[in-house]
Amino acid sequence: MNALTVHNPATGDVLATLEADDAPAVAAKARTARDAQPAWAARSLADRRACIERFRAGVVAEREALAHLLTTETGKPIRMARNELDGLLPRIDFFLEQVERVTADETVLAQEGLRERIQHLPLGVVANISAWNYPWFVGCNVLLPALLTGNAVLYKPSEFASLTGREIVRLLHAAGVPHDVLQPVVGGGETGAALLAQPVHGVFFTGSHATGQRVAQSLAGRLVHLQLELGGKDPGYVCEDADPRTAAESLADGAMYNAGQSCCAVERIYVHEAIHDAFVRHFVEAVRGMRRGDPLDEATYLGPLTRAGQIGVLQAQVDDALAQGAQLQLGGGALPGPGNWFDATVFTEVHHGMALMREESFGPVIGIQRVRGDDEALALMNDTRYGLTAGVYTPDEGRARRLLSGVRAGSVYWNCCDRVSPRLPWSGVGDSGLGLTLSTYGIQAFTRPKAWHLRSVSG
Repeated sequence: MNALTVHNPATGDVLATLEADDAPAVAAKARTARDAQPAWAARSLADRRACIERFRAGVVAEREALAHLLTTETGKPIRMARNELDGLLPRIDFFLEQVERVTADETVLAQEGLRERIQHLPLGVVANISAWNYPWFVGCNVLLPALLTGNAVLYKPSEFASLTGREIVRLLHAAGVPHDVLQPVVGGGETGAALLAQPVHGVFFTGSHATGQRVAQSLAGRLVHLQLELGGKDPGYVCEDADPRTAAESLADGAMYNAGQSCCAVERIYVHEAIHDAFVRHFVEAVRGMRRGDPLDEATYLGPLTRAGQIGVLQAQVDDALAQGAQLQLGGGALPGPGNWFDATVFTEVHHGMALMREESFGPVIGIQRVRGDDEALALMNDTRYGLTAGVYTPDEGRARRLLSGVRAGSVYWNCCDRVSPRLPWSGVGDSGLGLTLSTYGIQAFTRPKAWHLRSVSG
Protein backbone atom coordinates (compact mmCIF):
# COMPACT_ATOMS: atom_id res chain seq x y z
CA MET A 1 0.00 0.00 0.00
CA ASN A 2 1.17 3.50 -0.81
CA ALA A 3 0.71 5.46 2.42
CA LEU A 4 0.06 9.13 3.06
CA THR A 5 0.77 10.26 6.61
CA VAL A 6 -1.13 13.28 7.92
CA HIS A 7 0.49 15.33 10.70
CA ASN A 8 -0.77 17.99 13.10
CA PRO A 9 1.40 21.01 12.19
CA ALA A 10 1.05 22.50 15.67
CA THR A 11 2.49 19.48 17.46
CA GLY A 12 4.01 17.21 14.83
CA ASP A 13 1.79 14.34 15.97
CA VAL A 14 0.51 11.84 13.41
CA LEU A 15 -3.23 12.28 12.84
CA ALA A 16 -3.84 9.52 10.31
CA THR A 17 -2.27 7.27 7.74
CA LEU A 18 -4.26 7.08 4.52
CA GLU A 19 -4.01 4.74 1.57
CA ALA A 20 -2.74 6.74 -1.40
CA ASP A 21 -4.00 6.07 -4.90
CA ASP A 22 -1.39 4.62 -7.25
CA ALA A 23 -1.49 5.02 -11.04
CA PRO A 24 -3.77 2.00 -11.72
CA ALA A 25 -6.22 3.16 -9.05
CA VAL A 26 -6.31 6.67 -10.53
CA ALA A 27 -6.89 5.27 -14.02
CA ALA A 28 -9.75 3.10 -12.76
CA LYS A 29 -11.40 6.09 -11.09
CA ALA A 30 -11.04 8.12 -14.27
CA ARG A 31 -12.75 5.37 -16.30
CA THR A 32 -15.57 5.21 -13.79
CA ALA A 33 -16.07 8.97 -13.92
CA ARG A 34 -16.12 8.98 -17.73
CA ASP A 35 -18.77 6.27 -17.78
CA ALA A 36 -20.91 8.06 -15.21
CA GLN A 37 -20.73 11.61 -16.55
CA PRO A 38 -23.34 11.42 -19.36
CA ALA A 39 -26.08 10.24 -17.01
CA TRP A 40 -25.24 12.99 -14.52
CA ALA A 41 -25.36 15.62 -17.28
CA ALA A 42 -28.70 14.21 -18.43
CA ARG A 43 -30.28 14.77 -15.03
CA SER A 44 -32.25 17.95 -14.67
CA LEU A 45 -30.55 21.04 -13.32
CA ALA A 46 -33.16 21.03 -10.55
CA ASP A 47 -31.92 17.60 -9.43
CA ARG A 48 -28.30 18.71 -9.42
CA ARG A 49 -29.16 21.89 -7.55
CA ALA A 50 -31.04 19.89 -4.93
CA CYS A 51 -27.87 17.87 -4.27
CA ILE A 52 -25.85 21.02 -3.65
CA GLU A 53 -28.60 22.45 -1.44
CA ARG A 54 -28.42 19.32 0.70
CA PHE A 55 -24.64 19.61 0.78
CA ARG A 56 -25.00 23.15 2.12
CA ALA A 57 -27.31 21.89 4.85
CA GLY A 58 -24.75 19.22 5.75
CA VAL A 59 -21.99 21.81 6.13
CA VAL A 60 -24.18 23.87 8.44
CA ALA A 61 -25.19 20.83 10.50
CA GLU A 62 -21.59 19.65 11.03
CA ARG A 63 -19.90 23.05 11.16
CA GLU A 64 -18.15 22.65 14.50
CA ALA A 65 -16.75 19.17 13.85
CA LEU A 66 -15.58 20.23 10.37
CA ALA A 67 -13.88 23.34 11.78
CA HIS A 68 -12.14 21.28 14.45
CA LEU A 69 -10.77 18.88 11.84
CA LEU A 70 -9.61 21.73 9.61
CA THR A 71 -7.74 23.31 12.52
CA THR A 72 -6.15 20.05 13.61
CA GLU A 73 -5.03 19.17 10.09
CA THR A 74 -3.79 22.54 8.81
CA GLY A 75 -3.05 24.50 11.99
CA LYS A 76 -5.54 27.23 11.02
CA PRO A 77 -6.86 28.87 14.23
CA ILE A 78 -10.32 27.62 15.09
CA ARG A 79 -12.09 30.92 14.63
CA MET A 80 -10.57 31.22 11.14
CA ALA A 81 -11.65 27.66 10.38
CA ARG A 82 -15.21 28.64 11.31
CA ASN A 83 -14.86 31.78 9.18
CA GLU A 84 -13.97 29.65 6.18
CA LEU A 85 -17.00 27.41 6.62
CA ASP A 86 -19.30 30.37 7.23
CA GLY A 87 -17.83 32.19 4.22
CA LEU A 88 -18.48 29.17 2.03
CA LEU A 89 -22.24 29.49 2.43
CA PRO A 90 -22.66 32.72 0.39
CA ARG A 91 -20.56 31.14 -2.36
CA ILE A 92 -22.85 28.12 -2.46
CA ASP A 93 -25.86 30.42 -2.53
CA PHE A 94 -24.38 32.40 -5.42
CA PHE A 95 -23.74 29.29 -7.50
CA LEU A 96 -27.25 28.00 -6.81
CA GLU A 97 -28.85 31.33 -7.69
CA GLN A 98 -26.91 31.97 -10.89
CA VAL A 99 -26.30 28.62 -12.56
CA GLU A 100 -29.64 28.38 -14.40
CA ARG A 101 -29.41 31.86 -15.90
CA VAL A 102 -25.73 31.56 -16.79
CA THR A 103 -26.03 28.19 -18.54
CA ALA A 104 -29.40 28.70 -20.26
CA ASP A 105 -29.52 28.43 -24.04
CA GLU A 106 -29.19 31.81 -25.72
CA THR A 107 -30.76 33.04 -28.94
CA VAL A 108 -28.41 35.64 -30.37
CA LEU A 109 -30.13 36.15 -33.71
CA ALA A 110 -33.73 35.59 -34.76
CA GLN A 111 -34.79 36.73 -38.20
CA GLU A 112 -36.95 35.34 -40.95
CA GLY A 113 -35.71 31.88 -41.83
CA LEU A 114 -32.62 31.95 -39.59
CA ARG A 115 -31.91 31.56 -35.90
CA GLU A 116 -28.53 31.47 -34.12
CA ARG A 117 -28.31 29.92 -30.68
CA ILE A 118 -25.64 29.12 -28.11
CA GLN A 119 -25.90 26.01 -25.96
CA HIS A 120 -23.71 25.57 -22.85
CA LEU A 121 -22.58 21.96 -22.45
CA PRO A 122 -20.44 20.46 -19.67
CA LEU A 123 -16.74 19.97 -20.39
CA GLY A 124 -17.04 16.30 -19.44
CA VAL A 125 -14.62 14.95 -16.82
CA VAL A 126 -12.53 17.52 -14.98
CA ALA A 127 -9.57 17.05 -12.67
CA ASN A 128 -9.43 19.33 -9.65
CA ILE A 129 -6.05 19.48 -7.93
CA SER A 130 -6.81 21.63 -4.92
CA ALA A 131 -4.98 23.59 -2.22
CA TRP A 132 -4.50 23.15 1.52
CA ASN A 133 -4.66 26.71 2.83
CA TYR A 134 -8.40 27.17 2.18
CA PRO A 135 -9.58 23.67 1.24
CA TRP A 136 -13.29 24.45 1.56
CA PHE A 137 -13.10 27.68 -0.43
CA VAL A 138 -10.69 26.51 -3.11
CA GLY A 139 -12.14 23.02 -3.47
CA CYS A 140 -15.74 24.15 -3.69
CA ASN A 141 -14.93 26.98 -6.13
CA VAL A 142 -14.35 24.13 -8.59
CA LEU A 143 -16.41 21.23 -7.30
CA LEU A 144 -19.75 22.99 -7.02
CA PRO A 145 -19.99 24.77 -10.39
CA ALA A 146 -18.46 21.72 -12.08
CA LEU A 147 -21.10 19.41 -10.64
CA LEU A 148 -23.94 21.87 -11.16
CA THR A 149 -23.11 22.17 -14.86
CA GLY A 150 -23.08 18.40 -15.37
CA ASN A 151 -19.42 17.46 -15.17
CA ALA A 152 -17.88 14.50 -13.39
CA VAL A 153 -14.95 15.39 -11.13
CA LEU A 154 -11.73 13.66 -10.12
CA TYR A 155 -10.91 15.60 -6.95
CA LYS A 156 -7.43 15.51 -5.49
CA PRO A 157 -7.26 17.47 -2.24
CA SER A 158 -3.84 18.61 -1.15
CA GLU A 159 -1.89 16.00 0.78
CA PHE A 160 -1.83 18.61 3.57
CA ALA A 161 -5.64 18.73 3.73
CA SER A 162 -6.66 15.22 2.72
CA LEU A 163 -8.83 14.60 5.78
CA THR A 164 -10.84 17.74 5.09
CA GLY A 165 -11.02 16.78 1.42
CA ARG A 166 -12.50 13.43 2.37
CA GLU A 167 -15.16 15.21 4.42
CA ILE A 168 -16.09 17.41 1.47
CA VAL A 169 -16.53 14.30 -0.68
CA ARG A 170 -18.47 12.50 2.05
CA LEU A 171 -20.95 15.35 2.39
CA LEU A 172 -21.44 15.66 -1.36
CA HIS A 173 -22.05 11.92 -1.69
CA ALA A 174 -24.46 12.02 1.25
CA ALA A 175 -26.26 14.89 -0.48
CA GLY A 176 -26.96 12.73 -3.53
CA VAL A 177 -23.99 13.28 -5.86
CA PRO A 178 -23.28 9.76 -7.20
CA HIS A 179 -20.03 8.20 -6.01
CA ASP A 180 -19.03 7.47 -9.60
CA VAL A 181 -19.51 11.12 -10.59
CA LEU A 182 -17.31 12.56 -7.82
CA GLN A 183 -14.18 10.48 -7.33
CA PRO A 184 -11.67 11.39 -4.59
CA VAL A 185 -8.01 10.91 -5.51
CA VAL A 186 -5.75 10.81 -2.45
CA GLY A 187 -1.99 11.16 -2.43
CA GLY A 188 1.01 13.37 -3.07
CA GLY A 189 2.96 14.34 -6.14
CA GLU A 190 3.04 10.91 -7.77
CA THR A 191 -0.72 10.61 -7.45
CA GLY A 192 -1.12 14.06 -8.96
CA ALA A 193 1.08 13.10 -11.90
CA ALA A 194 -1.02 9.98 -12.48
CA LEU A 195 -4.16 12.12 -12.45
CA LEU A 196 -2.75 14.50 -15.05
CA ALA A 197 -2.00 11.53 -17.31
CA GLN A 198 -5.71 10.67 -17.59
CA PRO A 199 -7.75 11.68 -20.66
CA VAL A 200 -9.73 14.38 -18.87
CA HIS A 201 -11.45 17.35 -20.51
CA GLY A 202 -10.26 20.01 -18.07
CA VAL A 203 -7.66 20.52 -15.36
CA PHE A 204 -8.22 23.03 -12.57
CA PHE A 205 -5.17 23.52 -10.35
CA THR A 206 -4.59 25.76 -7.35
CA GLY A 207 -1.13 26.02 -5.84
CA SER A 208 2.34 27.43 -6.33
CA HIS A 209 3.69 28.88 -9.55
CA ALA A 210 6.40 26.22 -9.73
CA THR A 211 3.90 23.37 -9.51
CA GLY A 212 1.55 25.16 -11.90
CA GLN A 213 4.34 25.28 -14.47
CA ARG A 214 4.84 21.54 -14.12
CA VAL A 215 1.12 20.96 -14.55
CA ALA A 216 1.08 23.03 -17.73
CA GLN A 217 4.15 21.25 -19.09
CA SER A 218 2.63 17.84 -18.42
CA LEU A 219 -0.40 18.78 -20.55
CA ALA A 220 1.60 20.28 -23.42
CA GLY A 221 0.33 19.06 -26.76
CA ARG A 222 -2.92 17.62 -25.42
CA LEU A 223 -5.14 20.70 -25.85
CA VAL A 224 -6.85 20.19 -22.50
CA HIS A 225 -8.80 23.06 -20.95
CA LEU A 226 -6.41 24.36 -18.27
CA GLN A 227 -6.94 26.73 -15.39
CA LEU A 228 -4.13 27.69 -13.01
CA GLU A 229 -4.79 29.66 -9.83
CA LEU A 230 -1.30 30.43 -8.60
CA GLY A 231 0.47 32.64 -6.09
CA GLY A 232 1.11 36.31 -5.63
CA LYS A 233 3.35 38.96 -4.13
CA ASP A 234 0.50 41.27 -3.34
CA PRO A 235 1.26 44.94 -2.61
CA GLY A 236 -0.47 47.64 -0.63
CA TYR A 237 0.24 51.38 -0.89
CA VAL A 238 -0.59 53.83 1.89
CA CYS A 239 -0.86 57.43 0.71
CA GLU A 240 0.06 60.38 2.91
CA ASP A 241 -3.61 61.39 3.32
CA ALA A 242 -4.59 57.99 4.77
CA ASP A 243 -5.09 57.46 8.48
CA PRO A 244 -1.93 55.55 9.49
CA ARG A 245 -3.55 53.56 12.30
CA THR A 246 -6.56 52.44 10.28
CA ALA A 247 -4.41 51.46 7.32
CA ALA A 248 -1.87 49.69 9.54
CA GLU A 249 -4.50 47.60 11.31
CA SER A 250 -6.13 46.60 8.00
CA LEU A 251 -2.84 45.68 6.33
CA ALA A 252 -1.53 43.85 9.40
CA ASP A 253 -4.57 41.60 9.27
CA GLY A 254 -4.13 41.20 5.51
CA ALA A 255 -0.51 40.16 6.00
CA MET A 256 -0.85 37.88 9.02
CA TYR A 257 -4.29 36.25 8.68
CA ASN A 258 -3.88 32.46 8.50
CA ALA A 259 -0.18 33.05 9.28
CA GLY A 260 0.18 34.73 5.90
CA GLN A 261 -0.68 31.50 4.10
CA SER A 262 -3.00 33.02 1.52
CA CYS A 263 -2.35 33.60 -2.15
CA CYS A 264 -3.86 37.08 -1.69
CA ALA A 265 -2.09 37.87 1.58
CA VAL A 266 -0.42 41.27 1.66
CA GLU A 267 3.27 40.52 1.13
CA ARG A 268 4.81 43.97 0.60
CA ILE A 269 3.77 47.42 1.74
CA TYR A 270 4.74 50.85 0.41
CA VAL A 271 4.12 53.88 2.63
CA HIS A 272 4.45 57.54 1.76
CA GLU A 273 7.40 59.02 3.59
CA ALA A 274 5.19 61.65 5.26
CA ILE A 275 3.43 59.04 7.43
CA HIS A 276 5.92 56.15 7.22
CA ASP A 277 7.11 56.23 10.81
CA ALA A 278 3.60 56.56 12.27
CA PHE A 279 2.36 53.73 10.08
CA VAL A 280 5.22 51.43 11.12
CA ARG A 281 4.59 52.16 14.79
CA HIS A 282 0.90 51.26 14.48
CA PHE A 283 1.64 48.23 12.28
CA VAL A 284 4.13 46.74 14.75
CA GLU A 285 1.70 47.41 17.58
CA ALA A 286 -1.08 45.60 15.72
CA VAL A 287 1.08 42.55 14.93
CA ARG A 288 2.50 42.42 18.45
CA GLY A 289 -1.06 42.20 19.74
CA MET A 290 -1.86 39.11 17.68
CA ARG A 291 -1.89 36.15 20.03
CA ARG A 292 0.10 33.08 19.04
CA GLY A 293 -0.77 29.72 20.56
CA ASP A 294 -2.80 26.54 20.41
CA PRO A 295 -4.89 26.75 17.21
CA LEU A 296 -7.86 25.24 19.07
CA ASP A 297 -7.82 28.12 21.58
CA GLU A 298 -10.53 30.66 20.76
CA ALA A 299 -8.13 33.53 21.50
CA THR A 300 -5.40 32.38 19.09
CA TYR A 301 -4.80 34.51 16.00
CA LEU A 302 -1.42 33.16 14.83
CA GLY A 303 -1.08 29.42 14.32
CA PRO A 304 1.72 27.29 12.88
CA LEU A 305 2.73 26.92 9.27
CA THR A 306 0.94 24.02 7.65
CA ARG A 307 4.07 22.78 5.85
CA ALA A 308 7.35 22.26 7.69
CA GLY A 309 9.35 22.93 4.53
CA GLN A 310 8.20 26.55 4.40
CA ILE A 311 10.24 27.40 7.48
CA GLY A 312 13.44 27.18 5.46
CA VAL A 313 11.99 29.41 2.72
CA LEU A 314 11.06 32.11 5.22
CA GLN A 315 14.34 31.89 7.11
CA ALA A 316 16.27 32.34 3.86
CA GLN A 317 14.28 35.50 3.09
CA VAL A 318 14.88 36.83 6.60
CA ASP A 319 18.63 36.13 6.45
CA ASP A 320 18.90 37.75 3.01
CA ALA A 321 17.06 40.87 4.17
CA LEU A 322 19.28 41.22 7.25
CA ALA A 323 22.42 40.74 5.17
CA GLN A 324 21.32 43.59 2.88
CA GLY A 325 20.62 46.06 5.68
CA ALA A 326 16.91 45.68 6.39
CA GLN A 327 15.83 46.74 9.86
CA LEU A 328 14.10 44.04 11.89
CA GLN A 329 11.18 45.52 13.82
CA LEU A 330 9.63 42.31 15.12
CA GLY A 331 10.17 38.55 15.07
CA GLY A 332 12.87 37.12 12.87
CA GLY A 333 12.85 33.35 12.82
CA ALA A 334 11.54 29.89 13.60
CA LEU A 335 10.42 29.11 17.11
CA PRO A 336 11.79 26.21 19.18
CA GLY A 337 9.79 23.14 20.11
CA PRO A 338 7.55 20.74 18.18
CA GLY A 339 5.45 21.84 15.26
CA ASN A 340 5.98 24.27 12.40
CA TRP A 341 6.13 27.63 14.15
CA PHE A 342 7.56 30.85 12.71
CA ASP A 343 7.43 34.18 14.49
CA ALA A 344 5.47 37.07 12.97
CA THR A 345 8.24 39.12 11.35
CA VAL A 346 8.24 42.78 10.26
CA PHE A 347 11.04 44.54 8.36
CA THR A 348 11.58 48.17 7.38
CA GLU A 349 14.31 49.76 5.22
CA VAL A 350 13.76 47.12 2.57
CA HIS A 351 14.23 47.33 -1.20
CA HIS A 352 13.58 45.25 -4.28
CA GLY A 353 17.02 43.72 -4.29
CA MET A 354 15.82 41.56 -1.39
CA ALA A 355 14.05 38.25 -1.94
CA LEU A 356 11.56 39.34 0.74
CA MET A 357 10.17 41.95 -1.66
CA ARG A 358 10.24 39.84 -4.82
CA GLU A 359 9.61 36.18 -4.07
CA GLU A 360 6.41 34.78 -2.58
CA SER A 361 6.73 34.30 1.18
CA PHE A 362 3.51 32.50 2.08
CA GLY A 363 4.12 33.04 5.76
CA PRO A 364 3.97 35.68 8.51
CA VAL A 365 6.77 37.84 7.08
CA ILE A 366 6.38 41.36 5.66
CA GLY A 367 8.55 44.20 4.37
CA ILE A 368 7.55 47.88 4.59
CA GLN A 369 9.23 50.27 2.14
CA ARG A 370 9.26 54.06 2.28
CA VAL A 371 8.27 55.87 -0.96
CA ARG A 372 8.29 59.53 -2.05
CA GLY A 373 4.98 59.53 -3.90
CA ASP A 374 2.45 57.88 -6.19
CA ASP A 375 4.70 57.40 -9.22
CA GLU A 376 7.35 55.56 -7.23
CA ALA A 377 4.73 53.48 -5.44
CA LEU A 378 3.04 52.45 -8.68
CA ALA A 379 6.35 51.51 -10.31
CA LEU A 380 7.25 49.32 -7.33
CA MET A 381 3.82 47.71 -7.16
CA ASN A 382 4.23 46.66 -10.80
CA ASP A 383 7.83 45.52 -10.34
CA THR A 384 6.86 41.87 -9.99
CA ARG A 385 6.27 38.78 -12.10
CA TYR A 386 3.02 38.21 -10.20
CA GLY A 387 -0.30 40.01 -10.50
CA LEU A 388 -3.01 38.71 -8.20
CA THR A 389 -4.20 41.60 -5.99
CA ALA A 390 -3.16 45.13 -5.02
CA GLY A 391 -4.60 47.79 -2.73
CA VAL A 392 -4.42 51.54 -2.14
CA TYR A 393 -5.28 53.40 1.06
CA THR A 394 -6.45 56.98 0.67
CA PRO A 395 -9.69 58.89 1.33
CA ASP A 396 -9.51 60.19 -2.27
CA GLU A 397 -11.43 57.79 -4.52
CA GLY A 398 -10.28 59.48 -7.70
CA ARG A 399 -6.65 59.09 -6.67
CA ALA A 400 -7.23 55.46 -5.81
CA ARG A 401 -8.91 54.80 -9.15
CA ARG A 402 -6.02 56.38 -11.07
CA LEU A 403 -3.47 54.29 -9.20
CA LEU A 404 -5.39 51.03 -9.32
CA SER A 405 -6.10 51.46 -13.02
CA GLY A 406 -2.35 51.39 -13.56
CA VAL A 407 -1.70 48.30 -11.45
CA ARG A 408 -1.33 44.96 -13.26
CA ALA A 409 -3.46 42.72 -11.04
CA GLY A 410 -6.56 40.59 -11.30
CA SER A 411 -8.23 42.19 -8.26
CA VAL A 412 -7.72 45.66 -6.82
CA TYR A 413 -8.83 47.14 -3.50
CA TRP A 414 -9.56 50.64 -2.24
CA ASN A 415 -9.12 50.94 1.54
CA CYS A 416 -9.26 47.18 2.04
CA CYS A 417 -7.27 44.05 1.20
CA ASP A 418 -7.30 40.25 1.22
CA ARG A 419 -10.98 40.12 0.23
CA VAL A 420 -12.81 37.70 -2.08
CA SER A 421 -16.41 37.95 -3.31
CA PRO A 422 -18.41 35.22 -5.08
CA ARG A 423 -19.85 37.92 -7.36
CA LEU A 424 -16.46 38.97 -8.73
CA PRO A 425 -14.03 36.92 -10.85
CA TRP A 426 -10.93 35.64 -9.08
CA SER A 427 -8.08 35.79 -11.54
CA GLY A 428 -4.47 36.81 -11.92
CA VAL A 429 -2.03 38.08 -14.52
CA GLY A 430 1.57 37.11 -15.12
CA ASP A 431 2.80 34.29 -12.92
CA SER A 432 -0.38 34.45 -10.84
CA GLY A 433 -2.16 32.18 -13.25
CA LEU A 434 -4.53 31.52 -16.11
CA GLY A 435 -8.31 31.54 -16.13
CA LEU A 436 -10.59 32.32 -13.21
CA THR A 437 -13.01 31.06 -10.59
CA LEU A 438 -16.08 32.68 -9.00
CA SER A 439 -18.54 35.11 -10.57
CA THR A 440 -20.81 34.05 -13.43
CA TYR A 441 -17.68 33.62 -15.55
CA GLY A 442 -16.46 31.06 -13.04
CA ILE A 443 -19.60 29.01 -13.65
CA GLN A 444 -19.28 29.19 -17.43
CA ALA A 445 -15.64 28.05 -17.12
CA PHE A 446 -16.99 24.52 -16.68
CA THR A 447 -18.97 24.59 -19.90
CA ARG A 448 -18.18 24.69 -23.59
CA PRO A 449 -20.38 26.67 -25.96
CA LYS A 450 -21.97 24.86 -28.88
CA ALA A 451 -23.08 27.07 -31.77
CA TRP A 452 -26.36 26.32 -33.51
CA HIS A 453 -27.17 27.69 -37.01
CA LEU A 454 -30.84 26.98 -37.66
CA ARG A 455 -32.17 27.81 -41.11
CA SER A 456 -35.74 26.93 -41.99
CA VAL A 457 -36.67 25.90 -45.49
CA SER A 458 -40.03 26.99 -46.77
CA GLY A 459 -42.09 24.30 -48.41
